[in-house]
Amino acid sequence: MTVSFFFWFVAAVLFSAGVAGLFLPALPGIVLVYAGLVAAAWAEGFSYVGSGSIIAMGMLAVFGYGIDLLAGALGARRFGAGRYAVIGAGAGGVVGMFFGLPGLVLGPFIGAVCGELLARKGPVSAGRAGFGAWIGIIVGTAAKIAVVFAMIGVFIAARFF
Repeated sequence: MTVSFFFWFVAAVLFSAGVAGLFLPALPGIVLVYAGLVAAAWAEGFSYVGSGSIIAMGMLAVFGYGIDLLAGALGARRFGAGRYAVIGAGAGGVVGMFFGLPGLVLGPFIGAVCGELLARKGPVSAGRAGFGAWIGIIVGTAAKIAVVFAMIGVFIAARFF
């Protein structure tokens, strides 16, 4: 088995796991896609995809990962949540990661609701904050997918053009 084949195999595995990770909470999708693209560039000795492209894709990966982490809290804030609800949505997202997909979906919602109730806001305000956190997660997932497409675009442009 040649070194090039090994890196192409690693690239395919990482990339596939990364695409799955865009929808599965246990896998850091953006990071795995980035690692797969770097492995693909390495398979060709960085002949086509060089340091500039690797750095650009890395910056996109960091941006996408940050958006993904903040999405629930920002969504709650957009729907008028107070400081406690925003903190609760962020904490709920982190805790929810340990409970799989249901935890990722419900964690920020529950955290935002609890934060609003802790701040002595009414149940309507708490529900609105939770809904905003949930919308933020959906927007964050869409942004994550868009960032992955942008990273693939940078790779393809560097490789073929």
